[in-house]
Amino acid sequence: MNQPQQQETRAPVNHRILVVEDEGEIRQLIRYNLEREGFTVEEAADGAAALARIRRRAPDLIVLDLMLPGMPGLELCRQVRADPEIASLPILVVTARGSEVDRVIGLEMGADDYVVKPFSPRELVARVRALLRRAGHATEPTSDGLYERGRLRIDFDTYQVWVEGERKALALREFELLRFFVQHPMRVYTREQLLDMVWGRDTFVEPRTVDVHVRRLRQHIERDDANPRLILTVRSVGYRFDPSALD
Repeated sequence: MNQPQQQETRAPVNHRILVVEDEGEIRQLIRYNLEREGFTVEEAADGAAALARIRRRAPDLIVLDLMLPGMPGLELCRQVRADPEIASLPILVVTARGSEVDRVIGLEMGADDYVVKPFSPRELVARVRALLRRAGHATEPTSDGLYERGRLRIDFDTYQVWVEGERKALALREFELLRFFVQHPMRVYTREQLLDMVWGRDTFVEPRTVDVHVRRLRQHIERDDANPRLILTVRSVGYRFDPSALD
């Protein structure tokens, strides 16, 4: 009688997680804890094998170690984000590096979140669940339709973005941040507010994460990301989106 109740609280088995980790013991630890929660887990021990597997059949989420033999995790992350077919895959970086610089580099290369070794299995599972919940919105039908102004076109149903007619391969979090900005123009939002409204209250990232994603988003949509006119920085407060710069 207890087993059905326990299964109801677990993740759906059709959520496939690809664990990319060269250390067998850590890979098995991650696999054990994810499978115990009902996830289907696949494994890769190096970046090249992982990329081939992703392109052959994309998982629902990637758990990615940065220190990989051959192709480093950061390069794998970059290649995923550069491919429009798989660019929106959620990526959770797992790294032994604890410095803020390394975490920021991972986010700049397109990671959605990170955990630092040694990590708590409960924390890992919680972050995986949070990312999947966010990514799940991309597969649900919406009635938001299109946003078109000047050189920017956004299809909220298909999660596609075009700037001056060129399709941009935005990561899921970048798209959600852009959608929030265009739906809330001119108002100034703090980093903490953006984390709550775009990332969700159940995430574990730092306010600096907003800066990283704003910088990446500016590279996609600004004519000159070094001198932004769309996503403006309000000193000591946060960010404001000015759609008049599209005209």
